[in-house]
Amino acid sequence: MEHLEMRRKIIIMISIMAAMLFAALNQTIVGTSLPKIIADLGGIEYYSWVFTMFMLTSSITAILVGKLSDIYGRKPFILLGIGVFTVGSLLCGVSDSIIELILYRGIQGLGGGMIMSTAFTAVGDLFPPRERGKWQGMMSSVFGLASVFGPTLGGYIVDHFHWQWVFWIFLPFGFVAFGAIYFLFPSVQRKEKESIDYTGSFFLTLTMVPLLLSFTWAGNQYDWISPEIIGLFAVTTIAFFLFIRTEKRVSSPVLPLEMFKNKVFTSSNIIGFFLGAGMFGSIMYMPFFIQGVMGTSATKSGFVMMPLTLAMVAASAISGQIVTKTGTYKKLALLGLFIMVSGMTSMHFMDTETTNTTAILNMILVGAGLGIAFPIFTLTVQNAIEHKYLGVATSSVQLFRQLGGTIGVSIMGSVMNNMLAGQFNEKSQKLIEATPNVTPEMDERVSELANPQVLLNQSAVLEKFNQLPPDSVIFLKQVLGLLRESLSYALNGVFLTGAVVIGVAFFITLFFLEEIPLRTTNEEERNDRSA
Repeated sequence: MEHLEMRRKIIIMISIMAAMLFAALNQTIVGTSLPKIIADLGGIEYYSWVFTMFMLTSSITAILVGKLSDIYGRKPFILLGIGVFTVGSLLCGVSDSIIELILYRGIQGLGGGMIMSTAFTAVGDLFPPRERGKWQGMMSSVFGLASVFGPTLGGYIVDHFHWQWVFWIFLPFGFVAFGAIYFLFPSVQRKEKESIDYTGSFFLTLTMVPLLLSFTWAGNQYDWISPEIIGLFAVTTIAFFLFIRTEKRVSSPVLPLEMFKNKVFTSSNIIGFFLGAGMFGSIMYMPFFIQGVMGTSATKSGFVMMPLTLAMVAASAISGQIVTKTGTYKKLALLGLFIMVSGMTSMHFMDTETTNTTAILNMILVGAGLGIAFPIFTLTVQNAIEHKYLGVATSSVQLFRQLGGTIGVSIMGSVMNNMLAGQFNEKSQKLIEATPNVTPEMDERVSELANPQVLLNQSAVLEKFNQLPPDSVIFLKQVLGLLRESLSYALNGVFLTGAVVIGVAFFITLFFLEEIPLRTTNEEERNDRSA
């Protein structure tokens, strides 16, 4: 398809980006809307499942569809993805219970995984590697725009309209994208000699689902050494060995193991894993710092986070243009990762006295580094493998990033909880010992305040203290101050962990990622130097 006229390619790319924006906005808009939705539907104990279900279904679909799209072409799956996502969005809006919403979010995830997988792969079909950089940078910026406008729009909708419109407002995007891709995107003939690896697909799914669930639940719903988590890890391990055994025997594996013999493919995916772990693991906890430690309101914290996204969008576009113009990528990737490490290291030194301006500057650093580096490792994989593996290789990049993000969030959550508990217990015990006449009631209140969620709504907590004696109120305000300091200390540890993880990605890039020339055609050829 690289021989299509440029005008048609541009129209196809606009249609693909519209489909991606449709999926991305429907994902980012839910976060700020969910409290109102839960207030209407109930089931707060299932709160996290609204996100977890989408993540599970989209992750599994992406890797499975990658291989299928190499056999049947991208068009059927991006159309099917848009159709399934649209149906899922429509159903989410008519949910009568939280269980229904979770199930319909699973349907959305199935469609979303298809859209994301085939969208990035389609760039590889339309353009040779040398030209892909600028387009992948633009596609990455779609996620940035969705992150900026989605949460704000979600909050506005639930404040002024019924929450159903959160899922329905973007449906026209889906219809327009479906029509444009249906009429403009070329179809390809099925590769008749290719069979479908059903057994491998089953064992891959059985590997991924328990693995993602274990890291999602560990440290939250269950202890790391609980029977539930150990059981999930056991299922993952057994399924993984069966998957490897299957892939070595079938003629057309769902994830060809021979791709991992390619050094660029393997190192790029390992880098993507660490990049996902550091990025998601650190950035997810930044709003916690802004609101809990700095005391910034939830509304204003969104504006503090916005420069990160805007910097990422701008840097992605510039990075893509530079790659296309120069044909090189390794120095640019190293620069992006170095800037990210610098930003996260700066975040490590923030404390209770940090201003919004300082936080914004740190966010700009992290966002700029992320925007520079993030699209490059999709390009390196696509450039290193044979074109016949384009779909499954591109999907593998998304899979490794998703795995890294899930594991990173879980591990850094454990880092935060452990550091917070140790610091707060030590400081509060010293305060109790230094304060005369501490009543059992005051001691009990200290235990209640050990939850960092308290800092997100301090005014409501202080109202509960009004009926207490003045000395008790002063004491408990001191406890809140200690909690802020302890949370700052714990999140400093999270940000430093994130900097170290991204640092690992930097050194793997420096020492193990070989830079091979970006191809100027999609004709079948093999980069023997990278194998």
